[in-house]
Amino acid sequence: HWSRTNHHGTTALARVEDGALVLQPRPFGQGGLLLTDTSYKDFELTLECRPDPGYNSGIFLRSTEGGSAYQIELVRPGNAGALLGEQLKLTPPQYVGPRADVNTVWKDGEWNRMRVRMEGEAPHITLWINDTKMWEAIEPRNDQIGGAYGGMIGLQLHWSATYTSAAGGSGSGLPWSVQRFRNIGIKELR
Repeated sequence: HWSRTNHHGTTALARVEDGALVLQPRPFGQGGLLLTDTSYKDFELTLECRPDPGYNSGIFLRSTEGGSAYQIELVRPGNAGALLGEQLKLTPPQYVGPRADVNTVWKDGEWNRMRVRMEGEAPHITLWINDTKMWEAIEPRNDQIGGAYGGMIGLQLHWSATYTSAAGGSGSGLPWSVQRFRNIGIKELR
């Protein structure tokens, strides 16, 4: 379902095209957050994504209805695969081992397979892109509102304050830009 309470917008479009879930702003500037109806605590999420160039999007993990969540960034060129806190005061995670460079594994203009494993109240999160381990992080504490443990999975369609993808805008892309997802699956752990 589309969140009716987040700041990205509430009127975006979702359709299936050639076996892919396609998310598109409507009207331009209005994005949204497509959420699962089910909440998850510990899980492994897999999906393929193909964002249009310059489109700012993300995968929300343990999200509230309002969009407070741990987030995997999905903007290219840019920092696809970065761990962010969407409306969370995310404490700097402790990375375990080396972090890979997304530019060596991401395929611009093609489908990219992502796998995210999230476990524990203070989450231990691991991200793979195209079967390459990008990073493993342990959050020092649970940063969710009120110490909640769990939440929905969300696919973000970022809002925009500009009509073009000019530098300095919010990075959402041009009016015809879309975000595509396919082969989405989730496995609950424990």
